Formats: sequence, structure tokens, C-alpha cells
Amino acid sequence: MLRIYNTLARDKQPFVPLEPGKVRMYVCGMTVYDYCHLGHARVMVVFDLVTRWLRSSGYAVTYVRNITDIDDKIIRRAAENGESIGTLTQRFIDAMDEDAAALGVIKPDHEPRATEYVPQMQAIIDRLEGARLAYVASDGDVNYSVRDFPGYGKLSGKSLEDLRAGERVEVNSGKRDPLDFVLWKRSKEGEPFWESAWGRGRPGWHIECSAMSAALLGETFDIHGGGQDLQFPHHENEIAQSEGANGRPFVRYWMHNGFVRVDDEKMSKSLGNFFTVREVLARYDAEVVRFFIARAHYRSPLNYSDRHLDDARQALARLYTSLKGVDGTDAAADAAIDWDEPRAARFKAAMDDDFNTPEAIAVLFDLAGELNRTRDPGTARLLRTLGRGLGLLERDPLAFLQSAAGDAPSGILDAAAIEAKIAERAAAKKARDFATADAIRAQLLAGGIVLEDGAGGTLWRRA
Repeated sequence: MLRIYNTLARDKQPFVPLEPGKVRMYVCGMTVYDYCHLGHARVMVVFDLVTRWLRSSGYAVTYVRNITDIDDKIIRRAAENGESIGTLTQRFIDAMDEDAAALGVIKPDHEPRATEYVPQMQAIIDRLEGARLAYVASDGDVNYSVRDFPGYGKLSGKSLEDLRAGERVEVNSGKRDPLDFVLWKRSKEGEPFWESAWGRGRPGWHIECSAMSAALLGETFDIHGGGQDLQFPHHENEIAQSEGANGRPFVRYWMHNGFVRVDDEKMSKSLGNFFTVREVLARYDAEVVRFFIARAHYRSPLNYSDRHLDDARQALARLYTSLKGVDGTDAAADAAIDWDEPRAARFKAAMDDDFNTPEAIAVLFDLAGELNRTRDPGTARLLRTLGRGLGLLERDPLAFLQSAAGDAPSGILDAAAIEAKIAERAAAKKARDFATADAIRAQLLAGGIVLEDGAGGTLWRRA
């Protein structure tokens, strides 16, 4: 049985969905005012892996990942750029889609935008006001009264006295308590607004997820995911809003992926170690980046460095090298998996143990080692099919081994130049000029190109 570490319970629990055979999952997505960074990449890949495994396990999954297309940062950036909010957000939504597709991330079933669900947000705020959990402050904002919700703090595991205002909570004189958070913000001059019972304004950040998840998945659903940084205050506030308005449990299983660090330091623009997805993809093959993310358990910290990415590239190349030249491993075809087969059973046990991708990938390397010894098509098919379950090993092996991602070192040979050198070497060998042939091989090897001579001719790959 699948077991999931539930942040709310602080333990792994057997996964039992509300409705047998069906899973409803909501993941907090991006605020689209800039390009996606490595932290976003991890969220996208992690919950793509979760979705793939749930579907492989026979569940019908409804996957929702929202888009925040209105907030202070978006308003400020649009004004700085001299463009409309709609133009800004659409540009970065398109960029996000490009990054996700490059990383092999399957699009969610629904990608709701906050601006499309303002009436639903207003309805929740109205119910909270009726339940005396929301109040209109002296500055015109509508705030949530945290101390009037008995369960506040249960996700983070902290008492009200331990908690402090979070990153996006703006403490101001209009609040009764510093921990109270904004549900509806009174609009300032020149800002976008919606009409409401509380005057012209726009929703606070936290309320959007309560509204969109309820509209698309119901007031109670199975899995809510996101980065560890969202556990408090965002997800804590979602619980307070949703359970306070609806009077029923909000989410059954809370999943949070770990932080991304860069060379063992927290990633931040102030430290100069902040990387966007497209900056990384300019230097590394997208499948290598996906493999790098999958090789760490989703709840563990992920430490980004060139050394770790280079190691991931070499490791993935070993898997592809084992598949090269084995018959019956069409990249476009899946084979039926016998889950009683020992390696397949070990893979399944790993994924059923809170999506333990490091152990699942260890199974792939065991299969690759056997394949190097036996060249057995059945082993190759199992390796390929299990890898595809993780969004890996979907390309032609030789095409991957010959690829040079992004900003290759200056002077690196492209495919046409390499083929020309191979032809030149073949001509030298035919003329029995073996010294020249050996010199060409050495020259290519110095440039990171390995030649493999066989009955069908000479193949090459990048070291």
C-alpha cells in the first residue's frame, strides 16, 4: 500500500483517498511576475513524479496547480515595465510553460488563475465574516481573526505564542493582532480592483487557494502540496480560511518538498546564487536537471552545484549507455510490467514508500549493470519502462549520448564536424595511415568525443 508522509500528522500514513480509485490533488503554483527559478522547478518535477506514480498505480487523478496572476509584486513589476498586468503575467505564464515542458512536466488537469475566481473568494470571505472569523479593519482591509480559530497552528505544530507574522503578512495598525492576515485589500489609487461588499479592492494572497481548490476539487480533498516554505503561513492560513468557512476538514494529506540550496547555502538574489530554470537549461540538458531533482528524496534539501549537475549528467549517461545498441527498446513504446518480477517489485516498493525516488533510481542502475553483462532485450525493456515512469529514458540512447546542452565549452565540435573527422579518420585507415587515424581519435577524445568502432562502422558519443 502507498504510504505518504503527511505534514499534518508528522508521520507516514497509508494513503486512503476519499473516493476509491480517485485522487484529487492541489499544488500551489507560481506567482507570475518573473521567470521560474530552481525552487519552482523542484515543485513542478516533484509533483509531476507524484502524479505519474499515482496514475501508474491505477488512480484517476485530478491535478490542479494554480497561477497567482494578481498581487503586490505583479502590480509593482508591471508599473516598472510600463506594461499592463495582463501582458506581464501572460508573458511569464508562457515562459513557465516552456520551462515545464522542457523538464518533461505533464500539464496539470486544471491551471486556474486567481483573477478568474474573485467571486468565489468573496463568497468565502462573506461566510467568514458571518462566522465572526473576519472583520473590517480601520484601514478598510478585511482581516482574518487568527485567535478566533481554535485549530490555528496545527500544520506548523506551533502555538499562537510561538508563531510570528510570515513573509507575506503585512503588519499594520488596522489589525487587532499582528498574526491576523488580509483576506481583502482595499485598493489604492491606480491599483486594479473589484467591486465588493467591503468596497473596491482585491483579494489577499492566501484566500485564492481556498477558493480555487474548493471550486475544482470540493471543500475536502485528498492531497495538497507545495514547497516547504509555504507550510507557514500560507498553508496554515488556507486551513483557517477553508475550515472556518466550511466547517469541515480541508485536506487529508499535506505534502511539502524540501528547500533548494546552492553550494550548501540558501538560494537568494542577495547572495548572488539565484538561478532561473532557463539559466540552468542553457548549460545542462533538461533531462539531466530532471534526473538531478528525482535523485534526491522530495522531502530532503536539494543542493545545487555544477559538480552535482555534472555527476547527474554522467550518471544518466551510464543508463543510456547500457541501453545503446540493444534490440527491442523502442523509445516510443512501453512494455507491460510484471510487478512480481524482483526488480520491478523493489521499484514499486520504493515508490509506494512516500515516493522514494532515490531507491527507485537505484533499481534502474541495477538493471543497467545487468544489461551491460547480458544485453538482454527483456532487461532493457524493463529498464526503459520503469525509467519512463519517472519521466526519464524516453529518448534514443545515441541521441542523448551525442547531445551537448546549452553553453558548450568554447571550441566544442558540433555533430557535423565530428562526422567529418570520423570520415577523415576512415579515409586515413583505408590508406593505412594509422598514425593519422590515431591522431584524429586522440584529438576527438581530447575534445570529449569517444569513438566506438564496430561491424556497422564508427559511432561516437560525448564523454
